[in-house]
Amino acid sequence: MRSVISGDTELQHSLRDAQVAYPELGGVAYALKGIADRCVAALALLLLAVPMLVVAILIKLSSPGPVFVSQPRVGRYGRRFSFWKFRSMRQDAEDLRDDLEEHNDHDVPMIFKIRQDPRITPLGSILRRTSIDELPNLFNVLRGEMSLVGPRPPLEREVAHYDAKHMQRLAATPGITGLWQVSGRSEVGFEEMVEMDLDYIRRWSPWLDVYILLKTPLAVLSGRGAW
Repeated sequence: MRSVISGDTELQHSLRDAQVAYPELGGVAYALKGIADRCVAALALLLLAVPMLVVAILIKLSSPGPVFVSQPRVGRYGRRFSFWKFRSMRQDAEDLRDDLEEHNDHDVPMIFKIRQDPRITPLGSILRRTSIDELPNLFNVLRGEMSLVGPRPPLEREVAHYDAKHMQRLAATPGITGLWQVSGRSEVGFEEMVEMDLDYIRRWSPWLDVYILLKTPLAVLSGRGAW
């Protein structure tokens, strides 16, 4: 078990003060996972360069605002990083959030999700349903901030409400896909998602990653929980 994290951010200090006991997840096999992640991400970005350029042009032509959006997310052991996605919402989405707070459809108030979010653009709806909006996550993988498979990286405001058990999901490098994503995404409740993440950490192996990666295309095509 690991109870000390490196770094000097306010979040990391608060996690250290909470004495979170992280499940041990490391060794040669997990280090090789990181190397494999970066190699696959580099190849994927090379192969997807033209399709991603087309998506970027369509976003720019369909609505005002930037092509990409960046959010501060919490990674392994509380490390903060910028999480990149294609923009799928209106440019003023954050300004409108307070007016929509009462319509939150998630089972916990700290996570904000609306089934029919009026801030999502028509093109953005397609990008989200097909998970194309998440392709820029490959840059995060290339930088070592994310993995191809792992728990979804939470926002800082979500982590602020975590208890010791929830914190343990930060033992793994966050992923583009994972057990949560192939099991229904937003249809899965928060506590169930945490249990899935902890189960992934306890049972991690390269073969489990392969299994999740093979299930991901079917989960994307089904569109279940993509809201």
